[in-house]
Amino acid sequence: MPLQLYYHPFSSYCQKVLIAFYENAIPFEPKLLEGPDCPATKALAELWPIKRFPLLVDEERGATVMEASCIIEYLGLHRPGPVRLLPEDAQAALEVRMLDRFFDNYVSTPQQKIVFNALRPPEQRDAYGVSEARAMLDTVYAWLDARMAAGREWAAGAQFSLADCAAAPFLFYADWTHAIDKAHTHLLAYRRRLLARPSFARAVDEARPYRHYFPLGAPDRD
Repeated sequence: MPLQLYYHPFSSYCQKVLIAFYENAIPFEPKLLEGPDCPATKALAELWPIKRFPLLVDEERGATVMEASCIIEYLGLHRPGPVRLLPEDAQAALEVRMLDRFFDNYVSTPQQKIVFNALRPPEQRDAYGVSEARAMLDTVYAWLDARMAAGREWAAGAQFSLADCAAAPFLFYADWTHAIDKAHTHLLAYRRRLLARPSFARAVDEARPYRHYFPLGAPDRD
């Protein structure tokens, strides 16, 4: 019985999970969240009252799994494939988890703060909060550039991992939102490697029809 995935293709957190599915060719039944009145959205509200996505349902095991990182770890446990996204070695796995949290908290969170602010009515916008978010992204970009300058191909070293599943969509949208400085050549090269990865390239292509949703205006690239 295939896994059921409640998601939207344009969501960065959903793309993070899709990368894991595509890396190991794991079949799933798509439950596309196409608006408040669609059947999948109504089913999601019954399964998870907070109504955040992605959400994974494994009817065979009677499991409902929320949060992108947890879904990816669940796939590794119950649908393992040739690409191991979390290392067996505990210390190496800790580094991957640390970087996964880094990309979630310090790339995605400030990026989304800027985007959500643009969706507010002008009189409710938070210029100070946006300024803080942009400063955080500048700090993060510099740190990541120095990290990738140390000869790493992927976030945690030589192997593609959970950390890269997070990095790919978050850096993708972050650069749209607050451009990575051209001086950060190592970080920009890493972002290009992520875009060239077949699993993420597929997720990006599937999201192309929804680019008009981006409130800051999607750039004519990527």
